[in-house]
Amino acid sequence: MNFLELKPLTAKQLTAAVELDHLCFGGLWTKSGYERELDSPNSQLLILEGRKQNPPLTTPTPNPSKEGNRSRMAGRREKDLTSSITSVPASPLLLGLGCFWSILEEAHITILAVHPDWRHQGLGQLLLYALLRNATKCQLERATLEVKPSNQAALSIYRKFGFIEAGRRRNYYQDTGEDALILWRSGLQTPEFTATLTNFYQQLQPRLAHWNLQLSF
Repeated sequence: MNFLELKPLTAKQLTAAVELDHLCFGGLWTKSGYERELDSPNSQLLILEGRKQNPPLTTPTPNPSKEGNRSRMAGRREKDLTSSITSVPASPLLLGLGCFWSILEEAHITILAVHPDWRHQGLGQLLLYALLRNATKCQLERATLEVKPSNQAALSIYRKFGFIEAGRRRNYYQDTGEDALILWRSGLQTPEFTATLTNFYQQLQPRLAHWNLQLSF
């Protein structure tokens, strides 16, 4: 089983965050940039960490003997010790990163990144769900972001959450010269949007299970 943990970014994961940023965006923010985000009260940075649990080791069954009870007790102690060792998980891997800025009543989503080896498994949708859920908890009314018109995978995710196009920023992306589509999602404090988040998370569960992923908050 692969275990996922969704939590705030801390200084401990800064190096991994910069590496993921470089891998996904070619270096959008530097380490000092992420440090400033951590210090900003208006910035929320979430990470998605994954770890693979080590498989349990099989303890040999003691052979019957005239000291059977003693052997069984020794075997039981050995099994308990083995279980305590093999329950230690492997080192975590940073699979995803998301950020939004609180600006007046708006959540400006600035980063949504998933490790290339872990895409197409629902993790981007999970991160967006978590960012929007936190935005509602911060009493924000609207969410906005920029996206490349060519990024159809991202556009599909945003539209599922009710984002609509509100404008363009011409020649916004320096790497490709593409425009940026400006997307908006209003009504974050409405019961309808709360139901949308709940339903979407429930729909995402089978997809995570299909990829043998288990989430903890």
